Amino acid sequence: MMKLHTTAGSPYARMARIVVLEKGLQSRVEIIPAKTRVADSPYYGINPSGRVPYLVCNDGVGLEESALICAYLDHLDGNPAFDLSADEQMWEARRLEALARSMLDGLSVWGREMSRPENERSPGVIQHETDRARRMADLWEAEIDRPLMRGALNMAQITLACALGLEARNPDFRWRPRHPMLCAWFDQVAARASFGGTAPSRGG
Repeated sequence: MMKLHTTAGSPYARMARIVVLEKGLQSRVEIIPAKTRVADSPYYGINPSGRVPYLVCNDGVGLEESALICAYLDHLDGNPAFDLSADEQMWEARRLEALARSMLDGLSVWGREMSRPENERSPGVIQHETDRARRMADLWEAEIDRPLMRGALNMAQITLACALGLEARNPDFRWRPRHPMLCAWFDQVAARASFGGTAPSRGG
């Protein structure tokens, strides 16, 4: 059985966990909690970088980086569902996924800064990421009606939903006001069983 090392709070790990559920891979992939950001964690013997998610395949080879892991899991059955479009929409799919990843990356920096002891936090970094998140929410309010964001579930949608879902962990990430279309889209995606089953605990 493959082993997927994750943490409950990582949105990147959540993406991989969502793909496991959406593809019905629960019997083939074991989810293992990893202890990160802890000195001498046993997890570092498995993945020296200490990042999650990390997938150990059946042959013992490890895969790191959420996009790679999600693509690998999606292709296991030979019938990928979330892959980038190979037709004329390919560049649009790449563009939207990159925008979603940009928002997620910025929010993750913000979250890591807030996890530091209060006297070690950088007000400049926090303000920069607060402003970036606001701009990206405004952008996505305009982009959310794109056909690829309204059609079958894909990696751009999964990435964006995991980014917006960080509101549960960061009470200062208030993206809902003035973004009614984005709210409606997110609430619909968040109602899927795979999203509900991987939702981060509020404030945790």
